[in-house]
Amino acid sequence: GQEPVLYELGSGIQAKRALCPWIADRMHPSIGTWRGAFPRAVVAENARKFARMVKGHLEAFGAGREPVGVDITEMPILRALEAEGLRVVDGQQAMLEASKIKTIEEVELIETSISIVEAAFWEVIERTKPGVREQDIAAFMRDVMYRCGAEEMQNINVISGNRSHPHPHDFSDRMLRMGDMLFIDVVSVFNGYKTCYYQTFCVGRPSKKQLEVHRRCYDWLFAAIDMVKPGVSTAEIARVWPSAEELGLSSEAEAFALQVGHGIGITHWGKPVVSRFFSFEHPEEIEEGMVLAFETYCGQGNDGARIEEQFVVTADGVRMLSKFPSRDLIACPCAGALLP
Repeated sequence: GQEPVLYELGSGIQAKRALCPWIADRMHPSIGTWRGAFPRAVVAENARKFARMVKGHLEAFGAGREPVGVDITEMPILRALEAEGLRVVDGQQAMLEASKIKTIEEVELIETSISIVEAAFWEVIERTKPGVREQDIAAFMRDVMYRCGAEEMQNINVISGNRSHPHPHDFSDRMLRMGDMLFIDVVSVFNGYKTCYYQTFCVGRPSKKQLEVHRRCYDWLFAAIDMVKPGVSTAEIARVWPSAEELGLSSEAEAFALQVGHGIGITHWGKPVVSRFFSFEHPEEIEEGMVLAFETYCGQGNDGARIEEQFVVTADGVRMLSKFPSRDLIACPCAGALLP
């Protein structure tokens, strides 16, 4: 095999050479297109120059006639590689397969990333009250997570009250009111490793209906988690979740991602994926060392609950990596919670 080559933005090369001395002599300016923002002629010329550079390195490695795996690129780059006679193939599947099983160090990084989100969830309990807006919660959660060492937030969904059913994927300027259900999703990044972490709260004291909605969501989630062990198929796990018809939806495509499991690590969505949408026809086997995120949703009327847990597959089951309590609906302790 050959040592890796890095194509880096020109102004970043000197810094990267100092930070990554093991690859310092194999860094080259990335002659890109800035997603097509350059003048059209420059886009075409830069794509050709980059393709020739890649071809030159492949030939130097003795791999000039080998297929070139690409996971994500821009169309001008793809066409330029093909014009140089390179056979471009789907490299995304190979990358996802390679990242399915995690090392001990990777599990530790994922767990650290999870712990950062849990610090922000605690802040939600302390600061949630009527008048706080969804966007305020997204803002102070970002502050907490950056202070705890997160390198970026790829996503924070904050959904409350009558926005919690049906399920959106965003946050808004809606102000919280007493009795609102509130669920939050965070995709945070620490040293490149992602979280996918939903938690549900209630503003003040929850109603009986809200407790029932949350309990169904929790039971669906752990019915699936309790099945996980090496050798079990994604189809077996998906069968414990409610069908689209049971959820009042017309098809499994429409219900997709309401109840879902997926790998997590350097990608937000990794292999394997567990879903009633396709797991019955295309089952995959659970393996020891996978790190998975399972998430479920239940909604009724104006109330919705979503919970997600992350865990590593062990020889005989799972070890939970997420630690924030989800069995009982957490009532954020504002004064109204004390009223009858």
